[in-house]
Amino acid sequence: MNKIISGVLLLLLAGLAGYNFKSDPHTETAVKNGFLNDYRIYAVPLPDSLTLVDEKVPILEIDIRERIDRELLVNTYWQSNTLLMIKRAHKYFPVIEPILKKNGIPDDFKYLAVAESGLQNVTSPAGAKGFWQIMKKTGKELGLEINGDVDERYHLEKATEAACIYLKNAKEKLGSWTLAAASYNAGMTKISSELEKQQVNSYYDLYLGQETSRYIPRIIIIKEILENPDKFGFILSRSDLYKPQEYQTVTIDSTIENLASFAKERGTNYKKLKLLNPWLRGRKLENKNNKEYKIKIEK
Repeated sequence: MNKIISGVLLLLLAGLAGYNFKSDPHTETAVKNGFLNDYRIYAVPLPDSLTLVDEKVPILEIDIRERIDRELLVNTYWQSNTLLMIKRAHKYFPVIEPILKKNGIPDDFKYLAVAESGLQNVTSPAGAKGFWQIMKKTGKELGLEINGDVDERYHLEKATEAACIYLKNAKEKLGSWTLAAASYNAGMTKISSELEKQQVNSYYDLYLGQETSRYIPRIIIIKEILENPDKFGFILSRSDLYKPQEYQTVTIDSTIENLASFAKERGTNYKKLKLLNPWLRGRKLENKNNKEYKIKIEK
C-alpha cells in the first residue's frame, strides 16, 4: 500500500510541475507493480446448503452450482446495489411480509420482489411496472385499476395482493413454490409446457433460457445475502437502514381536480403526496363513480 501512496504522490508532484509522467518509465513501473502487489480479488465461498421456501437447492449439481456462484459473485461485488437493497428492505419488508402471510404465501417470496425491481417502482423494457413488475394485462386480470389517473401496479399493498393471487394459482397448477416462482418470470404456460416436453417435474431439472435459468438462483442468493449481510462483508448499523415512513390515511370518494392543491390544503405538498402514493399517475384524480380511495398523507 505504501508503494501505491508513493506513486500517487509522485503523480501529483509531476502534474504540478507540468511534468510528463509518461517520459519516466521507472516511476510508471513502480506504480503498476505496487498496485499489482497489493490489490486482491477473492472468490466468495459458496454456502454448504441453500433453500428456497424449505425446498433444498441441489447445490452439488455442477450446473446449479455454477449458476448459484454467478449470482453470488455478481451480488457480492456489485456492492453499491446490494447495499441499497439491504437498506430498502428495512423500509419495505414490513409492508410486504404481513400481506404474504395473510395470503398464505411463504415469506421467502419477498426476495422475489427484490429480484424483480430492487424494491423500486421501475418500468421494464416490456412495460412491466412497480415493485412486482406486473404487466398491464396481467394487472387488470388480477383486479388492479390501471388508467390515466390511477395505476395500482405502483400501489405496493395492492400490487403485493395481486402477486399473491398469481403465486397461489401458480403453485396450485405447477405443484411447487420454486416452479411458481420460475413462472413469475417465464409464465405458467411456458413452465408447464417445458415440464411436459422435457418429462421432468423440478425447476432444477429444466433446460430454460438464460433469463429464467438465472432467475431462481438470483432470488436464492438475494435471500442468503439479505439474511446474512455481515457474512458477505456488508456491515451496516441500524442508522444506515431506511425507515418506514409514517403517514395518516385520508379516504376520498369524489374527483380531485388538482392534486397539488389537495396536498397543500392538508399541510403537505405535491412531491410528498406523489412519493407516498405513486399509484396516482396524473395531476388530478377523476372519480365519476364515487369510488373510495385511501390516500396517504405525511404525518
